[in-house]
Amino acid sequence: MARLLFGMFLIVPIIEIAIFVALGGMIGFWWTMGGVVLTALIGSYLLRLQGFAVWRDIQQKLNMGEFPGQSIVDGIMLAIAGALLLTPGYFTDAVGFSLFVPQVRYAIFEFLRKRVTFVSTQSYSSYQGYTNNPHQNADQDGVIDLNDEDWRDDKPSR
Repeated sequence: MARLLFGMFLIVPIIEIAIFVALGGMIGFWWTMGGVVLTALIGSYLLRLQGFAVWRDIQQKLNMGEFPGQSIVDGIMLAIAGALLLTPGYFTDAVGFSLFVPQVRYAIFEFLRKRVTFVSTQSYSSYQGYTNNPHQNADQDGVIDLNDEDWRDDKPSR
């Protein structure tokens, strides 16, 4: 992972400089800089629109008692898109704008979902409601499983 980050911090600026030089030679310096400002303005507008839509979706799913996993990932990817669009450069803008496409976000979500495992220690007992203690789970017959350290013998010792 460290090598990937190092490579990105090395390669991305080189790509951005190459694009600036090539585009500046074709259309001129001021048009190139104006394009950077324009993409930042368009990106912030799109971020506002889609960000509010994702926020409403998260609230609706929570109100219905569902876990808004994809919506949370969408929100995170939109935040990354906003950061990339505010970073000067056309390559980062292209990556940032691609994150505004719902199909791209869905593909990334599916890629991550297959590689990430969520583990919860919270469990539900019909007698006690939600609990963080897995030893207090009762099955359907009302049987509670105890570990050795949870067991207490009430017989008087002789």
